[in-house]
Amino acid sequence: MLKLLVMDIKVVSTNKKARFEFFIIETYEAGLVLKGTEIKSVRSGQISLQEAYVRTNGAEIWLVGAHIAPYEHASAYQHDPKRDRKLLMHKKEIRKLFDEVRIKGMTLVPIRVYLKGGRAKLEIGLAKGKKQYDKREAIKERDVERESSRTKGDW
Repeated sequence: MLKLLVMDIKVVSTNKKARFEFFIIETYEAGLVLKGTEIKSVRSGQISLQEAYVRTNGAEIWLVGAHIAPYEHASAYQHDPKRDRKLLMHKKEIRKLFDEVRIKGMTLVPIRVYLKGGRAKLEIGLAKGKKQYDKREAIKERDVERESSRTKGDW
């Protein structure tokens, strides 16, 4: 008999600017290496990806610039809110991402942090930067979509 495991996914934080600033070509899932007070802060939603980015050297991959607020119920042993955090991925995936970033001029962008099966995961996007006119086009499309939904709601 085959049992299906349903993993509850609770989205903790999203990087709203990522999809506006970049074309996301491919997404990957990575585990986050966190300390005890960090995971408690993440579970309470105290994480920001606004100024964060992902860096790799071909062997390891790191989340840089993410802010995890200090856990308020902890003792004197707190974590550094802006420290670099190691990500867990397969070596093959890390090498592939390193080649994509180095050769094709792409970048790695953190998209969202979520809890899956009690573990903190980071969704990383292999992305290419948008030009100014691409951003204006996205704003126009969003406004047109908003207007069409308003006119449908009036009936």
